[in-house]
Amino acid sequence: MIEQPKALPGSLRIEWGPSQRAYIEGNELRIRCELRLHGDLQMMVLCRALMDKLESAVFEAYTDTLKTRVDTDTPEEMRWLVMLPKFNQISSKLVRQRFGAVGVNKELVGAWLEGELSEVLAQASQDLLPEGQPFVLMTMRGNAYLRTAMAEPSLAQIQGLVKLLELACRELLRVNERLTDRSPWPTTTSIAWQSSRPDEDPAQA
Repeated sequence: MIEQPKALPGSLRIEWGPSQRAYIEGNELRIRCELRLHGDLQMMVLCRALMDKLESAVFEAYTDTLKTRVDTDTPEEMRWLVMLPKFNQISSKLVRQRFGAVGVNKELVGAWLEGELSEVLAQASQDLLPEGQPFVLMTMRGNAYLRTAMAEPSLAQIQGLVKLLELACRELLRVNERLTDRSPWPTTTSIAWQSSRPDEDPAQA
């Protein structure tokens, strides 16, 4: 674990270890950046292969005759896929093919993606995030989170992913300026990064 409380644009917490999500086998890298964003700014970008896999899993959970709802311990990443509208107007064909996006408001998701973040994701898809590698980038409870599979810790890969998250965070701060405390955007119940004990750090959940 690495903590950088004075990092910009926000305090960073970087963790590598056994995966805490069923959709990632083996080890994973988790990064959190504290931004103090508007509480309703809830958006997610994830690799297309993982999006399809999670959507299938959620569909099976909903159609299971023994279940009437998705369990409350189902990761937020999965529940958001059925709770939040998809953003399908990504202008970059490469990014559109490799990644999917959802959010409480399509205009805000578009503002986040249609710029430098789209360019960085397109580049990352060629080397840093090869096709098929689970990857999730999301924002909720005022913070930004990145999670991806990583069998062994690699300094070069970690540095690259930190730079990707930092750029995503700078774009988030730009989008955040569009919101005020009176914004009418809908909210969802966020538990994906909460730990089982309230005194634990959310990034360890």
